[in-house]
Amino acid sequence: MSAGLEACDIPLAEAYDLALVDLDGVAYQGHLPIDHAAASLGSARATGLQLLFVTNNASREPEEVSGQLSDLDIPTSPDEVMTAAQACASLLSSRLAPGARVLVVGGRGLVTAVREAGFEVVGSADDAPDAVAQGFAPELAWADLAEAAYAVAGGAWHVASNRDMSLPTARGFAPGNGALVAAVVAATGIEPDSAGKPSPTMYRLAVDRVGAERPLVIGDRLDTDLAGARAAGYAGLHVLTGVSSARDAVLAEPGLRPHFVGADLRSLLVPHEAPSREGGWWRCGDRAARVVDGRLELDDQGPAGIDVVRAACTAAWSAADDGEQVAANSVPELTA
Repeated sequence: MSAGLEACDIPLAEAYDLALVDLDGVAYQGHLPIDHAAASLGSARATGLQLLFVTNNASREPEEVSGQLSDLDIPTSPDEVMTAAQACASLLSSRLAPGARVLVVGGRGLVTAVREAGFEVVGSADDAPDAVAQGFAPELAWADLAEAAYAVAGGAWHVASNRDMSLPTARGFAPGNGALVAAVVAATGIEPDSAGKPSPTMYRLAVDRVGAERPLVIGDRLDTDLAGARAAGYAGLHVLTGVSSARDAVLAEPGLRPHFVGADLRSLLVPHEAPSREGGWWRCGDRAARVVDGRLELDDQGPAGIDVVRAACTAAWSAADDGEQVAANSVPELTA
């Protein structure tokens, strides 16, 4: 796949056979619904698109996640959820034999996943664990991180469910699992393996679960969801309802770029036009953009909307790939 935006002549829901859907910022916002999410996912399902919800959250059980989605009018069964805890347990299984001892530093979702994978869960570095599985839980304390550090320094394999540095909450961004993992790394000097996004492990496990041939990743974060899509070699749709903005997409480096950009999940239900070059401009629909002397310029014709975002992305990415650095202060906040 190219590192630029791609065209799709038919609705994405018809072009792909599985959507790997992120949760917070895509399917819902905290405990609140996102406009058009439930209806769009329902319509996509009606066309035959399978849905599998993929989350870097390792503290919750699949049943909790499916229950929350169902309460928000997105009917979901537990087997349509893939958590970072499940991916972490699967990664442990790639090296450890059943019955191996694992020190779990995380919530009950991670404990359950590790036990269901056939490992013995232990509570202390003194139990000589073969591995440390680390995932986020709000109740984790210094003593838990210290126990993980003792075990890793003693030779245990360190596997993180994910390395998200921040966690969105109702009050703003709080330290995520990556920040807690960093504390263990600081104490031991040993970098862990990671199962969650942007590692492609979880996406590939999800695809294998349903036997899909044409998966589409849908996410709101470039550094996890869309970077994971690029790492796995899958197409990625960036929806502008969560963390990463349209401006972030314009300034994205190649490994973080989406293949498609949409304002919200209604973008699953329509074709996608790729911008085309007209002279020095990149045009998409009624809007156009170009880069001149390292600065992004937008035309002043037509309404704000997703077309200007797509044109701006293509203009900036093309210039960057040609070695022309695009000045960040020339890229405005774009609305779709």
